[in-house]
Amino acid sequence: MVRAYKHEHVYRHPWDRVTTASWRKFTDPDTPAVLSHVLDVHTLSRRLDATSGCLHTVRSITVRSPSLPFFLRRIIGSEAVVCHCIETSVVDPRVRSMEIVAVNASLRGLIEVEERSSYRPHPENPEGWTLLKQDTSIRCKPFKALAAVAEKVEQRCVERFQQNSVKGREFVERICKYLEAESSASAAVSTAS
Repeated sequence: MVRAYKHEHVYRHPWDRVTTASWRKFTDPDTPAVLSHVLDVHTLSRRLDATSGCLHTVRSITVRSPSLPFFLRRIIGSEAVVCHCIETSVVDPRVRSMEIVAVNASLRGLIEVEERSSYRPHPENPEGWTLLKQDTSIRCKPFKALAAVAEKVEQRCVERFQQNSVKGREFVERICKYLEAESSASAAVSTAS
């Protein structure tokens, strides 16, 4: 069985500010306190396509799983596990789109997770707002014979993913406000000069 969820969120900030905030999400000093499940992030490759103007990036993200059910804790010997994920992104500034796909690279024998996110100008206010669309699917693999157990594990993962997704969106929102204030202060200094 596969658990999936979709979510849309409107940032009342322009696309360039939101995507900048998204890039800063893992490097902000407050990240460990807000996104405590994220343990480490490394950029593996970054390439600018001279023809299309698109930025292609691959990052490694290490996260801590949610607390495992009792029987899995007994088998694994740990309350949670560390999972390594690969995030690929394509930013196209010409059409103002940012597409991100994150998949787990470890534990694939147990669970497969894929999250797709897209940031685009909002159709109702393309200069001022940004629309985030997220699609996530989670599938437990070895539990086919134990469908009820698999459903519980998948549901717990979905709930945790949703909680972390909210934290991530709120964090990007906070960084957008910081960038907005930074931009306003720079404009005020320029005007005064």
